[in-house]
Amino acid sequence: MNGAWTSRKLAIVGAGVMGAGIATLAVGHGVPVLLLDIHEERLRRARDAVRRELGFARLMGKLPKGATGHLTLSTSYDDLRDADAVIEAVTETTDAKAKALAEICAAVAPGTLITSNTSAIPVDELAGRTTRPQDVVGTHFMNPPYLIRAVEVVRGPRTGDAAMAALRSLLAALDREEVLVGDGPGFVSNRILMRVINDAARLVEEGRASAEAVDQVFTGCFGHPTGPLATADLIGLDNVVDTLRVLHDRTQDDGYLACDLLVEKVRSGDHGRKTGKGFHIYGGTSA
Repeated sequence: MNGAWTSRKLAIVGAGVMGAGIATLAVGHGVPVLLLDIHEERLRRARDAVRRELGFARLMGKLPKGATGHLTLSTSYDDLRDADAVIEAVTETTDAKAKALAEICAAVAPGTLITSNTSAIPVDELAGRTTRPQDVVGTHFMNPPYLIRAVEVVRGPRTGDAAMAALRSLLAALDREEVLVGDGPGFVSNRILMRVINDAARLVEEGRASAEAVDQVFTGCFGHPTGPLATADLIGLDNVVDTLRVLHDRTQDDGYLACDLLVEKVRSGDHGRKTGKGFHIYGGTSA
């Protein structure tokens, strides 16, 4: 545990699945967390999720047993004023993230580390919508962040050395491993993964194979821990479609145009694990 960070405060803006997961990771390492969202009900669900996931992660030996960082909930950006670092984890749309980042910049002191947990939007595009692009870094935590040690870190062209140093201090406190990559749509992870998921979904749509068979090719033949469609269910099919939209808009590559089956599943409310059904039915059979 990094002693310096146990007396500092990490703020997380956005109390969805990823925001709650990052909060679990931080409090599990003794770091005080302010979790902010404009929806009180989402904050209540996140608080319950943090409590549940913290117990699970410690049972699995993925988080240290010992002191737990204090979790504070808030609906006001004014409460960010004494934060030592802020992680933005709102919906993966440019407008939502730009609005949150602008609110963060208005609330925190210059020089405060601001990271955007974006999975596809270029960091410099987001930083350019702020008053302090030098303080902005991209951090792509994988889901669930308390189980996966590596973090895809994206340094934008205007990210400053001080912001990178502050981020590395925070990642050390969270016992995470930095994988530094260059800026651009989808970075490395989703530039590759989203095309694979989209193509896998197209194969199911075309009747070439079931979702189960597609995933078994990856797990049984390639030795991957999970197949692309089970991975999509874990990410959330709504998040997959949003990310594909970002990639298609910025690359004009039709390989990132979300296939009809993905769009229909999202429209029907079958978003994956978080709704109990996506390409697979959790506790049941393939969909």
